[in-house]
Formats: sequence, structure tokens, C-alpha cells
Amino acid sequence: MASRQGGSGAEEVPRPGSTERRTAPHTASPETASPEADRRRASTARPGSPESLPSRERATDPDRGRSTPPRRRTPEDPPLRDPGSYALTNHFRERLEQPGRYVSTRTVTEAIRRGQLRWNRTDGWRFALVDGGIRFVVVVSDTETDSPVVVTGWTEVADHEAALEAGRFDPVDVDTIALRAALSETPETTIPDRIRPRTVTRPFVVGDHRLETEPGEPFVRCVGCGCRFRSKEALTSKRCRGRSDGRSGGR
Repeated sequence: MASRQGGSGAEEVPRPGSTERRTAPHTASPETASPEADRRRASTARPGSPESLPSRERATDPDRGRSTPPRRRTPEDPPLRDPGSYALTNHFRERLEQPGRYVSTRTVTEAIRRGQLRWNRTDGWRFALVDGGIRFVVVVSDTETDSPVVVTGWTEVADHEAALEAGRFDPVDVDTIALRAALSETPETTIPDRIRPRTVTRPFVVGDHRLETEPGEPFVRCVGCGCRFRSKEALTSKRCRGRSDGRSGGR
């Protein structure tokens, strides 16, 4: 009678079709990590590829070649003080050419470098620099665009007497700066009392109109169409009809 106990203890050979496998300990082939294998692999690998690196370096530097994207700036981050980092928007370029705006790339540079920093009322930041009684304001943004940009800029009269004494601008320039700022402060409001004291004999541009005014007049007049305006909203909502007679018609 055959015994149910094990036989001689010899390892059983798997039958054909069996899924059993012998579990021998894994050993790397001599070529896997040898210096000679590294040299042969590197000689045939593309430069800069992982295969061109020694095995130790590949094993201990898994992040090699992985780039980390730069952190995106947030609206709370203070803007850069480097003028060369800023591009000029088309909006601002147009204003550089407008008569009576008194902004330039030089004033932008100085405002960014030395101006006081303030939140803008809409978005971005303001740099404001007072020089010779005139305040130069530059608005920048560096979170809504791929790179920092100068959005717009303007001038204000910080000290009327100091502006006249400085000699950088003549009385007509100073009155033009004051009048433009007054129109922009409250665009929907008529401001005849703030227009009357001003003398502007060199036309400045707002919207589609080239404007001037004389002492005592409660309005600005377009020299192109002759229309009269007491608010910025009225100016920007009406196109210039281009009359040659700047003192006839209009309102």
C-alpha cells in the first residue's frame, strides 16, 4: 500500500502546463551595473539622455531634467521696480502722442524707480512721483498679462505755485494739466466753476476733440467742430464733426 506521507524530500518537478514557478533570488547580471557596461551604454546613447548617465547618477537623481514652472505673480505682489521689465500697451503709446498729456517714457522710468506705490482704483498698481509741483502717475499691471506692462499714465497739479516756479511748464501747460485732471476726476459731472479760471490757448485732446478755453468761460470748446462741453462724459460721447470754424455752433 502506498504511503500518504512524503517521499524522499526531493523537489517536485512541475507538470507540463503548470503555472508554478521556482522563486530563485533575483541577481543582476554582471553587465547591469558594471563600469564597462556604463561605458558601452554611454557610447551609443544620445547625448543628454538618461542612458548617457552613469548608473549611479540615474539611480540617485530621479528628478534630473525636470523643470519647475515659475510661480505666477498675484495681485498682492508688489510690482517690479525695474522699468526695463515693462512693455508699453497700445493704449499708452497712443497717449504718449496726445497734446497736453505731458507724459513720456522718461517720466515713466522715473515714476517706476522712485514713485510712491498705491493700489489702482480698478486693477494693477500706481506709481506716483511729484517733481516740480507736478504729479506724474503711471498705472502698471503684471498679473493679467504674460509680462509686466504700462497700462496708462497722466499728470496732475500737486502744487500750482511750485509748478510755475519750477519753470518746467509754462502757465498754459499748468492750466492744461489742471483742467484735464478736473475733467477726469468726475467724468459725469459738469464742472463750469473749475473751467472758468483756466487759460488754455494750445489745444489738448480728449476723446475725439481738440479743446481750448479762455478765462471766464464755463466750458471747453473744440477747435475742430466748435462744440462746447462742461463734462468729460459729454466730450467722449460725441464725435467731432470737424468744422474749420472753432468758435461757431455747438453747445
